[in-house]
Amino acid sequence: MSTRSYSSRSYLVTGLDVYASLAEAVRTHWREYLMEAAEVGLLMLSICVAGTLIYSRNSPVERLPLSTPERAALMGVMVATATYLLIRSPFGRRTGAHLNPAITVAYLWLGRIHRWDAVNYVVFQFAGGLAGVLLAHLMLGEGLSAPPVQYVVTLPGVYGRSVAFVAEFLLAGLMMGIVLFATNHRKLARFSALPVALLTVLYYVLGPSISGFSVNPARTFSSAFFAWVWHGVWIYFAAPCLGMVAAATIYVRSLAPGRVYCAKVFHDLETPCPFPCRFPELFEQGEE
Repeated sequence: MSTRSYSSRSYLVTGLDVYASLAEAVRTHWREYLMEAAEVGLLMLSICVAGTLIYSRNSPVERLPLSTPERAALMGVMVATATYLLIRSPFGRRTGAHLNPAITVAYLWLGRIHRWDAVNYVVFQFAGGLAGVLLAHLMLGEGLSAPPVQYVVTLPGVYGRSVAFVAEFLLAGLMMGIVLFATNHRKLARFSALPVALLTVLYYVLGPSISGFSVNPARTFSSAFFAWVWHGVWIYFAAPCLGMVAAATIYVRSLAPGRVYCAKVFHDLETPCPFPCRFPELFEQGEE
């Protein structure tokens, strides 16, 4: 653990030593792991609530004369709003608001998160996702579990598995590229949650007929577990991780590894950081 100075303030960094053990990781960052689980749980709850409200046969919204793209856009706005609020929340500021194992894997690839933190983040992301769907089931009952909602499960679209894989790969890569670009530029870092939210809306409009739109292994697994529908599930594990790692590789090879300052999706200088963080350098060096 270390304290770094920035603008006459103490900035707390609790990043682990490279040789830290699993026990040390848990002892130091157990709060962050629980917070990350809570964030993913709330994200899945919001997805389930939005899906039930918009698509359930018993929902008042079902009676509105909305087209398929309009329903998808409405779903996207609801999920994007929840995502934005989670990223900017006190929990999101503390953990970095990965909300997605593929993002954690990409930052591990970049060396911006300790391996044991990455393992625990992924485990708690999956656990949080399951808890969120369970809570949604208890709240929404048959409206969530019955077709056509069916726990908002993600499935390959009308164009087949190959197209779904390519779509998930490209969408995940674009998401990670936007995150890296925004979080590592001085003028954009404070707004980094906004493009993530806007992309979420766009993806919900474009993705349902192609891949169901996931780009998140924990999101797909949580829905598939309760629906017990595993058709093409490997796509939603492999494609997002590969897409985000590919985007991270392209980013650092084009702009140099030193330009990735931290593993947070949104960063401030008041909240402690659990990663090997160099975020203050973004301002000290005057990076644009």
